[in-house]
Amino acid sequence: MTTAATIELFEDEHVADLYPVSISRPAFAIGCGSYRLIDLVSTLGRPVSWRVRAHLCEIAQLDYGAARQQGSAAGPKLLLNAALVPSTATLVEIERLLERAQPGVVRTHERIAAAWLPPTARPLPDESTSSWSEFSDALREAVSGLEPLEAELPLFEFPHDIIRYHPRVLPGNLARRIAAGEFTQREDGVFVGEGATLGQYVVTDTRQGPIVIDHDARIGPYCYLSGPAYIGPHARVIEHSAIKDGVALGHTTKIGGEIEASVIEPYTNKQHHGFLGHSYLGSWINLGAGTCNSDLKNTYGQVNIEYHGRKVPTGMQFVGTIVGDYSKTAINTGIFTGKTIGTCSMVYGFVTTNVPSFVNYARLFGQVSETPVEVMIATQGRMFARRQVEQRACDIQLIRDMHELTRHERQIGGDPLAL
Repeated sequence: MTTAATIELFEDEHVADLYPVSISRPAFAIGCGSYRLIDLVSTLGRPVSWRVRAHLCEIAQLDYGAARQQGSAAGPKLLLNAALVPSTATLVEIERLLERAQPGVVRTHERIAAAWLPPTARPLPDESTSSWSEFSDALREAVSGLEPLEAELPLFEFPHDIIRYHPRVLPGNLARRIAAGEFTQREDGVFVGEGATLGQYVVTDTRQGPIVIDHDARIGPYCYLSGPAYIGPHARVIEHSAIKDGVALGHTTKIGGEIEASVIEPYTNKQHHGFLGHSYLGSWINLGAGTCNSDLKNTYGQVNIEYHGRKVPTGMQFVGTIVGDYSKTAINTGIFTGKTIGTCSMVYGFVTTNVPSFVNYARLFGQVSETPVEVMIATQGRMFARRQVEQRACDIQLIRDMHELTRHERQIGGDPLAL
């Protein structure tokens, strides 16, 4: 085993296909099955570096530690696509590649999933002086002469792949959490971290998998929890809630109503009654009371989702909604099957189409208008203050950058949205 080898996570040119999920976070920070890729590779005892899009560099530097500097370290390295599905199976494959230390490339659907570069390989261009396309071209050239390596390394290609892989990887990921964490088995299959509390008359069903309640999480009275499920640190599940069929809640979330087979990222609130199924919610989202989504077509057929103006077949019968960071829904909002909601949008009534980023969407009432960027910056500041989170200059800049990067979503025939 080559102890000097390092790991470098890189975003490729397909990362934009993961919008709205990936516009506000590096691909390696997408939650699925209760883990992010950065969480898993950080356990390997190797130096970890990363290459991300320019508008995320400062946030990634601050949020993922000074030890994980952007850029390339000298010596042998294992390059990993940042869009790898975060699972224990993926981690095993990465460990095998590290142990073999054999120069070569792993491709998944023609994309570079991993590449072991020898010390003699030509250095990749420095990201501070090169464009994204220059890096991508240099990477393809660097691996062009390498032998193919065998490894099962699935990638997120579209946002609905998070929903696809989540139930597949959740059981194995929870087994790893239980083995590596400090949990008390309160009853058969229910593992509770320090400071976590369960209210009276909570019903748990672990026949399909374990329930992991991380430290300082709170479960209200009269709740129903069905495994496999993960309740993150400091999460709060309010009374009379149902968490079932494979749910992963990020830290510091507030959750109520009925949640099924969904991923919810940190700091998001769905605190009131209403159904959420087979869906992905980013961070800093608030769903108003009575908000519900459909995750099944009336025809019981497979769901197609529109991305960037083209319909993509998911191959799945159950697909709910995908919501970008900072978006909000009003009370009694109804979201149709397989719809996406961009980042920083305010949604009212029925969501019958995809929702662009930075809009007030009230299509039912004949109103769709742009949300000013300054309004979203002020909203971000108020939300952060409620959770005792500092609003940094880079957080404000992220709002501005996302507004600019999604400008094309709010234009019709080249003209700005104006209704």
